[in-house]
Amino acid sequence: MTGGLTTTLPLPVTGGVDTHLDVHVAAALDGHGALLGVESFDTTPDGHRRSLGWLRGFGAVEVVAVEGTGSYGARLSPSCRPLPTTCVPSHAT
Repeated sequence: MTGGLTTTLPLPVTGGVDTHLDVHVAAALDGHGALLGVESFDTTPDGHRRSLGWLRGFGAVEVVAVEGTGSYGARLSPSCRPLPTTCVPSHAT
């Protein structure tokens, strides 16, 4: 008999987005903080949709931290609203 646990539940995912004038860089982390992936997206409405779809591809997105919500990330934050996701501003230090 082999041990192990198999689940069909989606993995919890945390996203982080570093925003710039021409490109947003998104990172996906698992529930333990391990990096799942990093990808760049255009700063267009289509790029916003693609970035959130990319994050969802890793599992159930619980929170997305967006850097620069007062400037370059201002248009990305509202894109999170249709998701069952919390979108929070991230303040660079």
